Amino acid sequence: MVKKLKAMAEGAGSDNQLAAAIKESAQQIWLAGLGAFAKTQEEGQKVFQALVREGTTIQKRTVRITEDRMSDIGGRFAKVAGEFQKQANGTWDKLEGVFEERVDRALTRLGVPTRRDVATLTKRVEELTAEVSRLSGKPAKARARKAKTAKSAKTAAA
Repeated sequence: MVKKLKAMAEGAGSDNQLAAAIKESAQQIWLAGLGAFAKTQEEGQKVFQALVREGTTIQKRTVRITEDRMSDIGGRFAKVAGEFQKQANGTWDKLEGVFEERVDRALTRLGVPTRRDVATLTKRVEELTAEVSRLSGKPAKARARKAKTAKSAKTAAA
C-alpha cells in the first residue's frame, strides 16, 4: 500500500490523484481495522471461553492438590499431637506415682495403716473368727451376720 502511494505521488503529479489515493488508502485502513475488530470480537469470545475452561481445570487441580496436602498436614499434626499426648500422659503418671509414694510415706510416719494392712487384718480376723467358731461349736456364718448387723447399727447411729 505504501509503495502504491509513493508511486502515485511521484508519477501522478496531480493533487487530486494523490488525495484520492490517500482517501482510498485511509478507507482500506479503516475497513481493515473494522475487520480486525470484528475478528477480535469473534475470536475473543472463543479465547475467553477457552481461558475459562482452562481456569476451571487449573482450579480443580489446585483444589485437589491443596486437599491432598492438607490431608498430609492433618496426618502429621495428628501424629505430633499423639506424641505430645503420650509424653503428657507419661509425665502425669510419673507425677501421680511420686504423689502416691509421698502420701504413703507420710501416712506410714503417722502410723496410719495402709489398705494392704487393713486387708491383712481383715483376713486374719476372719480366720480367727472361723477358728473360734470351730472351737466353740457354733457356725461361723451366724457370728459373721451378727457382727455385720452390729456394725451397721453403729454406722447408722453415727
